[in-house]
Amino acid sequence: MLYRLVLALRHLAYDKGWIKSVEASVPTISVGNITVGGTGKTPHVELLLRYFAEEPGVAVLSRGYGRKSKGFQKVEAGSSASLAGDEPLQIAQKFPLVRVAVCKDRVEGCRQLAESSRLVILDDALQYRRLKPSLSIVLVDFNRPVFKDKLLPWGRLRDLPSRISAADIVIVTKCPPDEEPDRGYWRRQLKLREDQLIVFSSIEYCPPEPVFPDADPRYIYSQRLILVTGIANDKPLISYLSDTYRLVQRLSFPDHHNFSRRDVRSILYAHKENPTACIMTTEKDAQRLREVADMPEKLRQRLYFVPIRARFISAQDEEAFKSRLQPFLSNAELRLFY
Repeated sequence: MLYRLVLALRHLAYDKGWIKSVEASVPTISVGNITVGGTGKTPHVELLLRYFAEEPGVAVLSRGYGRKSKGFQKVEAGSSASLAGDEPLQIAQKFPLVRVAVCKDRVEGCRQLAESSRLVILDDALQYRRLKPSLSIVLVDFNRPVFKDKLLPWGRLRDLPSRISAADIVIVTKCPPDEEPDRGYWRRQLKLREDQLIVFSSIEYCPPEPVFPDADPRYIYSQRLILVTGIANDKPLISYLSDTYRLVQRLSFPDHHNFSRRDVRSILYAHKENPTACIMTTEKDAQRLREVADMPEKLRQRLYFVPIRARFISAQDEEAFKSRLQPFLSNAELRLFY
């Protein structure tokens, strides 16, 4: 009740104008959620970037959760995950033409990016009320919707479900790709206004890729698997991998976990018990595993990660989403690059 009261008072202060919100000098698109992790923010930021793949002057601004650096910092493909954050580094490596930066103060971050950008995508900015985005996208997990969850610490909600009213677009993520959702049910349960767009997306798993360049591709064909994850929810990944592999050991760490030598020893011990097994991890965990000093050769040969990407479940949803993005494009044609 105390947490709910603090949240309600904070939002009331911003809604009434007692605490001022500002707009950036460049258009901004916010991608956020109400749940603590697990809704797929990074894949949906990447989905946006695939739309804007040929647009000049597009930037991504993130807080850089878990990084050891302070203040505003540009993120390059060769940056360190410990200084930039795993997700911003992943985006910088996959989209070399996009300017990526981290800054806890999003107003200051947008001010610095405005000098060289015409559009800033704000990663995880729903709770950052000081900055009012031009367009707000809120993600809701299909498997754990906010109307069936509770506030921390009894649930995984970090904000009030009523904050969905701030969204211009709601994306229900991680939907079963072969099922048509009850759109009316979701709109009613989320209490959306008529002007709020709701669309549905699913997660697509891509073929495994090596964490290190000297990995041995033969291990991909092993029937045994050791899974190493540091994400909010690895159950969908386990379900996907179980179609191909027999999971013989699972090492689960907290979200955005910085892997230590002790952790590496745990992975080595799992390998000794299962010497023919492939060791699989997630894309963002791969960023941090690459930075572990003196990674044993045995692990370097066996470590692979599974890339993921978000896709809309229907052409109808894709077209509706595209129409909302049209004002942010400098080119007349909007194309989505898969």
